[in-house]
Amino acid sequence: MAFSKNNSFAAATVLLYFLLTSTASAQLSTTFYSASCPSLQTTVRSAVLTAILQEVRMGASLLRLHFLDCFVNGCDGSILLDDTSSFTGEKNAAPNNNSARGFDVVDTIKAAVERACPGTVSCADLLAIAARDSVVILGGPIWNVKLGRRDARTASQAAANSRIPSPASSLSSLISSFANVGLSSTDMVALSGSHTVGQSRCASFRNRIYNETTINPTFAQARQQNCPRATGTGDNNLAPLDLQTPVTFDNRYYQNLINSRGLLHSDQQLFSGGSTDSLVRTYSSNPSAFSAGFVAAMIKMGDISPLTGSSGEIRKNCRKPN
Repeated sequence: MAFSKNNSFAAATVLLYFLLTSTASAQLSTTFYSASCPSLQTTVRSAVLTAILQEVRMGASLLRLHFLDCFVNGCDGSILLDDTSSFTGEKNAAPNNNSARGFDVVDTIKAAVERACPGTVSCADLLAIAARDSVVILGGPIWNVKLGRRDARTASQAAANSRIPSPASSLSSLISSFANVGLSSTDMVALSGSHTVGQSRCASFRNRIYNETTINPTFAQARQQNCPRATGTGDNNLAPLDLQTPVTFDNRYYQNLINSRGLLHSDQQLFSGGSTDSLVRTYSSNPSAFSAGFVAAMIKMGDISPLTGSSGEIRKNCRKPN
């Protein structure tokens, strides 16, 4: 097929994008801080363990922060920036407001790492390590985290509003949201398994438990006990995303979906007669397959558009640029 000048330019642009992103990812390394901060892993692990022992839900919250960070302009620590009189960050974007949490724990982790290795480790990398450690502490798989990201000096509330999937998303919308950041539907199903831990607000699942038919009636009735039908009443009441083992990282989430016990509409969409049903079945019956898929997807997500080299900065305080 002959290419026009416009097509040739578009093809060159796409090629350049992939070359740049591949180069950035290649600069990440599991041994990035081996010489500059040899105590990094143990320092972060100790702080994460302390936080989870104080509140087990925190493991899921730290894992989610890494996800929220990577989905908005790449894994660059932008989710951690506070609003100021002259700057609007991502914390109060619709998907994050009254939902994203764990920022104080990240502050504690950062302070401990700064004492050990001042001005060395980025907040973006701390999120990636804390997410991995949370999974391991809650009983999930372990992997070597690629490091070397630097921190953004800015954030985008508009991007957070448009790119982070909603609990009301359809399967096609979910697939598109993940594809927009370079993740496949297989990655999406595996990463959704993080909902084997954590809790959700009544406001996020109210419509499902009262109005949807693709839900186990007994399960719906049980959830209605703590989530009133009227909007604005009990909006912040919590329910576990995984009814069976809510604080253990395992494959029960997928078993719930097969039994029509997905808490969120977006959860149940993964097993709704569509293209992802077969993978849900596989993960529901094969814990090893889920663990392998989850680890691969987490590593791939961590490679989304990192700032490396001289780009960005190493923030001294994760809440504000230097």
